[in-house]
Amino acid sequence: MDTSPHNLRTLFRQLGLSDRSQDIDRFVVEHRLPTPAQPLAAAPFWSPAQAAFLREAIEQDSDWCEAVDELDRMLRG
Repeated sequence: MDTSPHNLRTLFRQLGLSDRSQDIDRFVVEHRLPTPAQPLAAAPFWSPAQAAFLREAIEQDSDWCEAVDELDRMLRG
């Protein structure tokens, strides 16, 4: 059973990205979603595995859902 916290930092690690604050900030600045209607998982900068993870987190309302929603809001902000 996975008992690790599911927050923004651990989401970045799960996606194979750096979880350092400055790297997260840089990622958000460099990867804004181009249109409001585009689903997060459909963004062109994700690998197929990353996109699948994000899509499943939302579809299955998993423990990752809140962190994924937070990232979605940040990339649209």
